[in-house]
Amino acid sequence: MTTLAIREMKAKRTQLGADAKAIMDGATSAKRAMTGEENTAFDALMDERDQLDATIERAEKLLEDDRNAVDDLPDDQRGRGGDDTPELKAFRAYLLNGRAQLTEQQARALNMGSDPEGGFLLAPQQFVQQLLQAVDDMVAIRGLATVQQITTAESLGVPSLDTDLTDAEWTSELGTGSQDDSLRIGKRELRPNPVAKRVKVSRTLLRRAAISPETLVRQRMEFKFGVTQEKAFMTGDGNKKPLGLFTASSDGIPTSRDVATGSATGITADGLIDAKYTLKAQYWSKARWLFHRDAIRIVRKLKDDNGQYIWQPGLTADRPDQILEAPYLVNEYVPNTFTNGNYVGMFGDFSFYWIVDALAMDIQRLVELYAETNQVGFIGRMESDGMPVLAEAFVRLKAATS
Repeated sequence: MTTLAIREMKAKRTQLGADAKAIMDGATSAKRAMTGEENTAFDALMDERDQLDATIERAEKLLEDDRNAVDDLPDDQRGRGGDDTPELKAFRAYLLNGRAQLTEQQARALNMGSDPEGGFLLAPQQFVQQLLQAVDDMVAIRGLATVQQITTAESLGVPSLDTDLTDAEWTSELGTGSQDDSLRIGKRELRPNPVAKRVKVSRTLLRRAAISPETLVRQRMEFKFGVTQEKAFMTGDGNKKPLGLFTASSDGIPTSRDVATGSATGITADGLIDAKYTLKAQYWSKARWLFHRDAIRIVRKLKDDNGQYIWQPGLTADRPDQILEAPYLVNEYVPNTFTNGNYVGMFGDFSFYWIVDALAMDIQRLVELYAETNQVGFIGRMESDGMPVLAEAFVRLKAATS
Protein backbone atom coordinates (compact mmCIF):
# COMPACT_ATOMS: atom_id res chain seq x y z
CA MET A 1 0.00 0.00 0.00
CA THR A 2 1.56 3.30 -1.12
CA THR A 3 1.31 6.74 0.45
CA LEU A 4 -0.68 7.89 -2.59
CA ALA A 5 -3.23 5.09 -2.12
CA ILE A 6 -3.64 6.02 1.55
CA ARG A 7 -4.12 9.66 0.59
CA GLU A 8 -6.82 8.68 -1.90
CA MET A 9 -8.62 6.62 0.76
CA LYS A 10 -8.54 9.58 3.14
CA ALA A 11 -10.03 11.79 0.44
CA LYS A 12 -12.82 9.25 -0.09
CA ARG A 13 -13.38 9.13 3.69
CA THR A 14 -13.78 12.91 3.73
CA GLN A 15 -16.29 12.78 0.87
CA LEU A 16 -18.34 10.08 2.60
CA GLY A 17 -18.51 12.29 5.71
CA ALA A 18 -19.61 15.25 3.63
CA ASP A 19 -22.34 13.18 1.92
CA ALA A 20 -23.62 11.95 5.29
CA LYS A 21 -23.64 15.47 6.68
CA ALA A 22 -25.57 16.67 3.64
CA ILE A 23 -28.35 14.18 4.42
CA MET A 24 -28.48 15.40 8.03
CA ASP A 25 -28.41 19.05 7.00
CA GLY A 26 -31.22 18.48 4.50
CA ALA A 27 -33.48 17.11 7.22
CA THR A 28 -32.44 19.86 9.65
CA SER A 29 -33.10 22.69 7.18
CA ALA A 30 -36.57 21.23 6.52
CA LYS A 31 -37.13 21.10 10.29
CA ARG A 32 -37.95 17.41 10.30
CA ALA A 33 -36.43 14.07 11.28
CA MET A 34 -34.67 11.99 8.66
CA THR A 35 -36.96 9.71 6.70
CA GLY A 36 -36.54 5.94 6.64
CA GLU A 37 -34.85 6.17 3.24
CA GLU A 38 -32.51 8.89 4.50
CA ASN A 39 -31.69 6.86 7.60
CA THR A 40 -30.78 3.86 5.43
CA ALA A 41 -28.58 5.99 3.15
CA PHE A 42 -26.95 7.69 6.13
CA ASP A 43 -26.16 4.38 7.83
CA ALA A 44 -24.73 2.94 4.60
CA LEU A 45 -22.43 5.94 4.15
CA MET A 46 -21.22 5.79 7.73
CA ASP A 47 -20.70 2.01 7.65
CA GLU A 48 -18.58 2.41 4.53
CA ARG A 49 -16.68 5.24 6.22
CA ASP A 50 -16.02 3.10 9.32
CA GLN A 51 -14.71 0.26 7.15
CA LEU A 52 -12.49 2.71 5.32
CA ASP A 53 -11.15 4.02 8.64
CA ALA A 54 -10.09 0.49 9.59
CA THR A 55 -8.46 -0.06 6.18
CA ILE A 56 -6.54 3.22 6.44
CA GLU A 57 -5.33 2.35 9.94
CA ARG A 58 -4.07 -1.07 8.82
CA ALA A 59 -2.41 0.39 5.71
CA GLU A 60 -0.63 3.09 7.71
CA LYS A 61 0.60 0.50 10.20
CA LEU A 62 1.99 -1.72 7.44
CA LEU A 63 3.67 1.28 5.81
CA GLU A 64 5.22 2.28 9.15
CA ASP A 65 6.44 -1.31 9.70
CA ASP A 66 8.11 -1.25 6.29
CA ARG A 67 9.82 2.05 7.11
CA ASN A 68 11.03 0.72 10.47
CA ALA A 69 12.41 -2.40 8.82
CA VAL A 70 14.48 -0.23 6.46
CA ASP A 71 15.62 2.04 9.30
CA ASP A 72 16.93 -0.99 11.20
CA LEU A 73 19.28 -1.95 8.36
CA PRO A 74 22.87 -0.60 8.08
CA ASP A 75 23.18 2.46 5.88
CA ASP A 76 24.88 0.52 3.07
CA GLN A 77 22.08 -2.07 2.95
CA ARG A 78 19.01 0.15 2.92
CA GLY A 79 16.91 -0.15 -0.18
CA ARG A 80 18.40 -3.47 -1.30
CA GLY A 81 17.15 -5.99 1.27
CA GLY A 82 20.24 -6.41 3.46
CA ASP A 83 20.87 -9.48 5.61
CA ASP A 84 19.34 -9.92 9.06
CA THR A 85 21.41 -9.16 12.13
CA PRO A 86 23.26 -12.12 13.74
CA GLU A 87 20.84 -11.96 16.67
CA LEU A 88 17.79 -12.28 14.40
CA LYS A 89 19.41 -15.12 12.49
CA ALA A 90 20.08 -16.92 15.77
CA PHE A 91 16.55 -16.29 17.03
CA ARG A 92 15.06 -17.59 13.78
CA ALA A 93 17.17 -20.75 14.08
CA TYR A 94 15.89 -21.18 17.64
CA LEU A 95 12.26 -20.78 16.61
CA LEU A 96 12.68 -23.26 13.75
CA ASN A 97 14.73 -25.99 15.37
CA GLY A 98 15.16 -25.33 19.08
CA ARG A 99 18.24 -24.92 21.26
CA ALA A 100 19.90 -28.14 20.08
CA GLN A 101 20.50 -26.75 16.58
CA LEU A 102 22.11 -23.49 17.71
CA THR A 103 25.81 -22.99 17.16
CA GLU A 104 27.90 -22.06 20.19
CA GLN A 105 28.10 -18.47 18.95
CA GLN A 106 24.32 -18.26 18.47
CA ALA A 107 23.65 -19.69 21.92
CA ARG A 108 25.96 -17.10 23.50
CA ALA A 109 24.13 -14.34 21.62
CA LEU A 110 20.73 -15.42 22.91
CA ASN A 111 21.38 -17.12 26.24
CA MET A 112 19.99 -15.29 29.28
CA GLY A 113 21.25 -16.64 32.59
CA SER A 114 21.26 -20.28 33.61
CA ASP A 115 17.95 -22.10 33.34
CA PRO A 116 18.03 -25.66 34.74
CA GLU A 117 14.87 -26.63 32.82
CA GLY A 118 16.08 -25.21 29.51
CA GLY A 119 14.06 -23.47 26.84
CA PHE A 120 14.17 -19.83 27.97
CA LEU A 121 15.99 -17.40 25.70
CA LEU A 122 16.03 -13.64 25.46
CA ALA A 123 14.42 -12.48 22.24
CA PRO A 124 16.56 -10.09 20.17
CA GLN A 125 15.81 -6.49 21.12
CA GLN A 126 14.32 -5.75 17.69
CA PHE A 127 11.76 -8.56 18.07
CA VAL A 128 10.68 -7.36 21.54
CA GLN A 129 10.29 -3.77 20.39
CA GLN A 130 8.12 -4.83 17.45
CA LEU A 131 5.89 -6.87 19.72
CA LEU A 132 5.41 -4.06 22.26
CA GLN A 133 4.74 -1.51 19.55
CA ALA A 134 2.16 -3.76 17.94
CA VAL A 135 0.36 -4.09 21.28
CA ASP A 136 0.35 -0.29 21.57
CA ASP A 137 -1.24 0.03 18.14
CA MET A 138 -3.95 -2.55 18.81
CA VAL A 139 -4.94 -1.34 22.28
CA ALA A 140 -6.61 2.06 21.97
CA ILE A 141 -6.31 3.01 25.63
CA ARG A 142 -2.54 2.52 25.58
CA GLY A 143 -2.19 5.26 23.01
CA LEU A 144 -3.85 7.78 25.34
CA ALA A 145 -2.87 6.43 28.76
CA THR A 146 0.25 7.26 30.74
CA VAL A 147 2.54 4.23 30.39
CA GLN A 148 5.32 3.61 32.89
CA GLN A 149 7.94 0.86 32.96
CA ILE A 150 9.67 -0.52 36.02
CA THR A 151 12.86 -2.56 36.02
CA THR A 152 13.91 -3.15 39.63
CA ALA A 153 10.94 -2.45 41.92
CA GLU A 154 7.97 -4.79 42.32
CA SER A 155 5.36 -2.03 42.07
CA LEU A 156 4.87 1.64 41.25
CA GLY A 157 3.43 4.03 43.84
CA VAL A 158 1.53 7.07 42.58
CA PRO A 159 0.99 9.81 45.20
CA SER A 160 -2.61 11.05 45.34
CA LEU A 161 -4.14 14.13 46.91
CA ASP A 162 -7.00 12.52 48.84
CA THR A 163 -8.05 15.61 50.82
CA ASP A 164 -7.08 19.13 49.81
CA LEU A 165 -6.68 22.24 51.94
CA THR A 166 -9.64 24.55 52.32
CA ASP A 167 -9.58 27.90 50.53
CA ALA A 168 -7.24 30.65 51.68
CA GLU A 169 -8.71 33.32 53.96
CA TRP A 170 -8.76 37.09 53.74
CA THR A 171 -6.90 38.43 56.73
CA SER A 172 -4.92 41.39 58.06
CA GLU A 173 -1.39 42.43 57.08
CA LEU A 174 0.14 40.48 59.98
CA GLY A 175 -2.39 37.65 60.03
CA THR A 176 -1.46 34.09 58.97
CA GLY A 177 -4.92 32.58 58.64
CA SER A 178 -6.30 29.70 60.64
CA GLN A 179 -4.46 26.40 60.91
CA ASP A 180 -5.62 23.77 58.41
CA ASP A 181 -5.01 20.10 59.19
CA SER A 182 -7.18 18.66 56.40
CA LEU A 183 -4.41 17.91 53.86
CA ARG A 184 -4.15 14.16 53.25
CA ILE A 185 -1.76 12.47 50.82
CA GLY A 186 -2.56 8.93 49.74
CA LYS A 187 -1.11 6.51 47.21
CA ARG A 188 -2.24 4.47 44.23
CA GLU A 189 -0.18 1.32 43.82
CA LEU A 190 0.23 -0.44 40.49
CA ARG A 191 1.78 -3.90 40.59
CA PRO A 192 2.48 -5.61 37.23
CA ASN A 193 0.69 -8.95 37.01
CA PRO A 194 1.77 -11.78 34.73
CA VAL A 195 -0.10 -12.46 31.52
CA ALA A 196 0.78 -15.33 29.22
CA LYS A 197 -0.34 -16.96 25.99
CA ARG A 198 0.56 -20.15 24.14
CA VAL A 199 0.76 -20.32 20.35
CA LYS A 200 1.03 -23.49 18.26
CA VAL A 201 2.60 -23.38 14.78
CA SER A 202 2.85 -26.22 12.27
CA ARG A 203 6.40 -27.47 11.68
CA THR A 204 5.62 -27.64 7.98
CA LEU A 205 4.50 -24.02 7.99
CA LEU A 206 7.65 -22.98 9.82
CA ARG A 207 9.77 -24.63 7.16
CA ARG A 208 7.89 -23.56 4.05
CA ALA A 209 6.11 -20.29 4.80
CA ALA A 210 7.25 -17.21 2.91
CA ILE A 211 6.80 -15.12 6.06
CA SER A 212 9.53 -15.51 8.67
CA PRO A 213 8.71 -17.67 11.71
CA GLU A 214 9.38 -14.88 14.19
CA THR A 215 6.80 -12.78 12.34
CA LEU A 216 4.26 -15.58 12.57
CA VAL A 217 4.81 -15.88 16.30
CA ARG A 218 4.77 -12.11 16.79
CA GLN A 219 1.48 -11.66 14.95
CA ARG A 220 -0.31 -14.26 17.04
CA MET A 221 1.21 -13.00 20.29
CA GLU A 222 0.37 -9.36 19.59
CA PHE A 223 -3.26 -10.24 18.94
CA LYS A 224 -3.67 -12.36 22.08
CA PHE A 225 -1.86 -9.95 24.40
CA GLY A 226 -3.62 -6.96 22.86
CA VAL A 227 -7.13 -8.36 23.28
CA THR A 228 -6.46 -9.57 26.83
CA GLN A 229 -5.12 -6.20 27.95
CA GLU A 230 -7.87 -4.25 26.21
CA LYS A 231 -10.61 -6.19 27.97
CA ALA A 232 -8.91 -5.70 31.35
CA PHE A 233 -8.43 -1.95 30.79
CA MET A 234 -12.18 -1.74 30.19
CA THR A 235 -13.78 -4.13 32.67
CA GLY A 236 -11.00 -5.73 34.78
CA ASP A 237 -11.80 -6.15 38.47
CA GLY A 238 -8.30 -5.28 39.72
CA ASN A 239 -7.75 -8.76 41.21
CA LYS A 240 -4.36 -9.75 39.78
CA LYS A 241 -5.25 -7.83 36.66
CA PRO A 242 -5.79 -4.15 35.73
CA LEU A 243 -8.68 -2.20 37.25
CA GLY A 244 -11.00 -1.31 34.39
CA LEU A 245 -12.57 2.00 33.47
CA PHE A 246 -16.06 0.49 33.67
CA THR A 247 -15.55 -1.13 37.07
CA ALA A 248 -16.91 1.00 39.91
CA SER A 249 -14.31 1.16 42.68
CA SER A 250 -13.12 3.56 45.34
CA ASP A 251 -9.59 2.73 44.14
CA GLY A 252 -10.43 3.88 40.62
CA ILE A 253 -13.64 5.54 39.46
CA PRO A 254 -16.43 5.47 42.11
CA THR A 255 -20.14 5.54 41.39
CA SER A 256 -20.21 9.24 42.25
CA ARG A 257 -18.77 9.82 38.76
CA ASP A 258 -21.73 8.13 37.05
CA VAL A 259 -24.27 10.09 34.98
CA ALA A 260 -27.57 8.67 33.66
CA THR A 261 -28.00 8.46 29.90
CA GLY A 262 -31.59 9.64 30.14
CA SER A 263 -32.96 6.35 28.84
CA ALA A 264 -33.15 2.82 30.22
CA THR A 265 -32.64 1.30 26.77
CA GLY A 266 -30.40 3.79 24.96
CA ILE A 267 -28.74 7.21 25.07
CA THR A 268 -30.28 10.68 24.90
CA ALA A 269 -28.80 14.01 23.83
CA ASP A 270 -29.54 15.47 27.26
CA GLY A 271 -27.70 12.58 28.91
CA LEU A 272 -24.58 13.27 26.84
CA ILE A 273 -24.78 17.00 27.58
CA ASP A 274 -25.06 16.24 31.31
CA ALA A 275 -22.02 13.96 31.09
CA LYS A 276 -19.86 16.50 29.29
CA TYR A 277 -20.62 19.28 31.73
CA THR A 278 -20.06 17.03 34.73
CA LEU A 279 -16.39 16.97 33.72
CA LYS A 280 -14.41 20.08 34.65
CA ALA A 281 -13.53 22.26 31.67
CA GLN A 282 -9.82 21.92 32.48
CA TYR A 283 -9.97 18.34 31.18
CA TRP A 284 -11.83 19.07 27.94
CA SER A 285 -8.76 19.77 25.78
CA LYS A 286 -7.63 16.14 26.09
CA ALA A 287 -10.96 14.46 26.82
CA ARG A 288 -12.45 11.79 24.56
CA TRP A 289 -15.75 9.95 24.40
CA LEU A 290 -15.47 6.16 24.60
CA PHE A 291 -18.26 4.02 23.14
CA HIS A 292 -19.06 0.70 21.55
CA ARG A 293 -20.07 0.97 17.88
CA ASP A 294 -23.65 0.10 18.85
CA ALA A 295 -23.76 3.25 20.97
CA ILE A 296 -22.26 5.37 18.18
CA ARG A 297 -25.04 4.19 15.86
CA ILE A 298 -27.54 5.67 18.33
CA VAL A 299 -25.60 8.85 19.05
CA ARG A 300 -25.19 9.74 15.37
CA LYS A 301 -28.93 10.39 15.09
CA LEU A 302 -29.45 12.41 18.28
CA LYS A 303 -30.40 16.10 18.22
CA ASP A 304 -30.15 18.76 20.90
CA ASP A 305 -33.05 20.98 21.99
CA ASN A 306 -32.37 23.30 19.05
CA GLY A 307 -32.76 20.49 16.52
CA GLN A 308 -29.02 20.28 15.78
CA TYR A 309 -27.30 16.91 15.50
CA ILE A 310 -24.81 16.51 18.35
CA TRP A 311 -22.59 14.28 16.19
CA GLN A 312 -20.55 16.04 13.54
CA PRO A 313 -18.34 14.33 10.94
CA GLY A 314 -14.78 15.50 10.46
CA LEU A 315 -14.72 17.09 7.03
CA THR A 316 -10.93 17.06 6.63
CA ALA A 317 -8.47 14.18 6.83
CA ASP A 318 -6.81 15.51 9.97
CA ARG A 319 -10.03 16.31 11.84
CA PRO A 320 -11.80 13.46 13.67
CA ASP A 321 -15.55 12.98 13.96
CA GLN A 322 -16.92 14.70 17.07
CA ILE A 323 -19.72 14.45 19.61
CA LEU A 324 -20.51 17.77 21.32
CA GLU A 325 -17.25 19.24 20.00
CA ALA A 326 -15.12 16.39 21.42
CA PRO A 327 -13.57 13.45 19.50
CA TYR A 328 -14.51 9.88 20.32
CA LEU A 329 -13.08 6.35 20.34
CA VAL A 330 -14.96 3.25 19.19
CA ASN A 331 -13.98 0.13 21.09
CA GLU A 332 -15.40 -3.38 20.83
CA TYR A 333 -14.91 -4.07 24.55
CA VAL A 334 -16.94 -1.17 25.92
CA PRO A 335 -20.16 -2.52 27.52
CA ASN A 336 -23.07 -2.32 25.06
CA THR A 337 -26.06 -3.83 26.86
CA PHE A 338 -28.56 -0.98 27.07
CA THR A 339 -30.63 -2.03 30.08
CA ASN A 340 -31.33 -0.61 33.53
CA GLY A 341 -28.21 0.54 35.33
CA ASN A 342 -25.57 -0.82 32.92
CA TYR A 343 -22.56 1.22 31.85
CA VAL A 344 -22.61 2.16 28.16
CA GLY A 345 -19.94 4.83 27.65
CA MET A 346 -17.55 7.34 29.11
CA PHE A 347 -16.14 10.85 28.73
CA GLY A 348 -12.73 11.59 30.18
CA ASP A 349 -9.05 12.41 29.93
CA PHE A 350 -7.44 8.99 29.49
CA SER A 351 -3.95 10.25 30.34
CA PHE A 352 -5.14 9.71 33.92
CA TYR A 353 -5.40 5.99 33.25
CA TRP A 354 -1.95 4.69 34.16
CA ILE A 355 -0.40 1.50 32.79
CA VAL A 356 2.72 -0.06 34.29
CA ASP A 357 4.75 -2.70 32.44
CA ALA A 358 7.63 -4.78 33.73
CA LEU A 359 10.37 -5.00 31.13
CA ALA A 360 10.96 -8.73 31.58
CA MET A 361 9.54 -10.73 28.70
CA ASP A 362 10.50 -14.16 27.50
CA ILE A 363 9.58 -16.63 24.79
CA GLN A 364 9.68 -20.34 25.62
CA ARG A 365 9.77 -22.99 22.88
CA LEU A 366 7.91 -26.22 23.62
CA VAL A 367 10.03 -28.82 21.87
CA GLU A 368 8.22 -32.14 22.32
CA LEU A 369 4.76 -31.38 23.70
CA TYR A 370 3.04 -31.20 20.29
CA ALA A 371 5.27 -33.68 18.44
CA GLU A 372 2.34 -36.01 17.69
CA THR A 373 0.52 -33.25 15.80
CA ASN A 374 3.68 -32.03 14.02
CA GLN A 375 3.49 -28.64 15.73
CA VAL A 376 5.78 -26.39 17.73
CA GLY A 377 4.48 -24.45 20.72
CA PHE A 378 5.62 -21.04 21.91
CA ILE A 379 4.71 -19.39 25.23
CA GLY A 380 4.97 -15.62 25.58
CA ARG A 381 4.93 -13.93 28.97
CA MET A 382 4.86 -10.33 30.12
CA GLU A 383 3.71 -8.39 33.20
CA SER A 384 1.38 -5.40 33.22
CA ASP A 385 -1.08 -3.49 35.40
CA GLY A 386 -3.33 -0.49 34.96
CA MET A 387 -5.89 1.66 36.76
CA PRO A 388 -7.53 5.11 36.76
CA VAL A 389 -5.50 7.29 39.13
CA LEU A 390 -7.74 10.39 39.27
CA ALA A 391 -11.49 9.84 39.45
CA GLU A 392 -12.55 13.40 38.61
CA ALA A 393 -10.93 13.11 35.17
CA PHE A 394 -13.66 10.65 34.12
CA VAL A 395 -17.44 10.57 33.79
CA ARG A 396 -19.22 7.26 33.14
CA LEU A 397 -22.54 6.95 31.35
CA LYS A 398 -25.05 4.56 32.87
CA ALA A 399 -28.37 3.53 31.40
CA ALA A 400 -31.14 5.15 33.41
CA THR A 401 -33.30 3.12 35.77
CA SER A 402 -36.84 2.96 34.46
